[in-house]
Amino acid sequence: MQYRTLGRTGIKVSPYALGALMFATSIGNPDHDDSARIIHKALDAGINLIDTADAYGDSEEVVGKALKGRRDNVVLATKVSRPMGDNPNHQGASRRWIITAVENSLRRLQTDHIDLYQIHRPDPTTGIEETLSALSDLIHSGKVRAIGTSTMPASDIIEAQWVAERRGLQRFHTEQPPYSLLNRSIEREVLPVAQRYGVGTLVWGPLGQGLLTGRVRKGRQNELRRAGFFNHLNDERRLDAVEQFISLAETAGLPLTHLAMAFTIAHPGVTSAIVGPRTMSHLDDLLAGIDVVLTDDILDRIDEIVPPGTDVGTLDQAFQPPAMENPSLRRRPLTARAAA
Repeated sequence: MQYRTLGRTGIKVSPYALGALMFATSIGNPDHDDSARIIHKALDAGINLIDTADAYGDSEEVVGKALKGRRDNVVLATKVSRPMGDNPNHQGASRRWIITAVENSLRRLQTDHIDLYQIHRPDPTTGIEETLSALSDLIHSGKVRAIGTSTMPASDIIEAQWVAERRGLQRFHTEQPPYSLLNRSIEREVLPVAQRYGVGTLVWGPLGQGLLTGRVRKGRQNELRRAGFFNHLNDERRLDAVEQFISLAETAGLPLTHLAMAFTIAHPGVTSAIVGPRTMSHLDDLLAGIDVVLTDDILDRIDEIVPPGTDVGTLDQAFQPPAMENPSLRRRPLTARAAA
């Protein structure tokens, strides 16, 4: 396993990171011992970055138990800001919640520090200075080593960098955006901005949330359990593109999963791609492709199927700015809409 530097932190991480969402009992693997075996095998293979979140059910507890005796060899990342119940103050990126949430995560993970603490989704209701101030205090206290964001627009990444510089605060070291053969919009602004500011990127969804596993085919029964919840798993445009990628993978003599993973880590702005295996066989398949290198000819063909900087459909889990969800933020009052 070759290692890459995570932004400008000096921390070395593997090009594949282990996502822990599927280790949550309620939505993934219900067998904690089996999850621990998957984690241990990933570590034995050289994967040294594990990414989880407080909102992933009991994932943090599962990870914490599995890392007993191996914690020092792991770059441990978790996230905060998604709702943790019905209490309106148990979510977001306010100082009040961050300081409380980090203690809860430390307890569940059974550790005294978090290597990378990330804001799970942007919080438009909280000033970025307050968020950075709270996170800076966590770094100074030794409870957190580095800080990051997830699905933050490029303009917000830049603003956060400027605020940190002006106020003498810790700056965000990483960003975690969606990226795959099907979703390439971050190539337009997010990745170039990350490269300009020395921000490491941990991309999620490299297998298209299951569409790029080869198990989902157009015109066939979709067996993915998530298909009943997410529209993007049934999008005809995405399914059409998947069929073309399956053909390309066959021509290249590769499994579709290997083509998808090799594509994501080939971009110079990508530090690591997060894989989320639910079973040992899923992990084995991904590990079998760690030495795959895509030629320029294959990458050119990928560009023809899904042009650089574009998305085929929108991921349900992607961040939507408030104005996209609330019509009143993009419509003037009736009395002010006329030019005269």
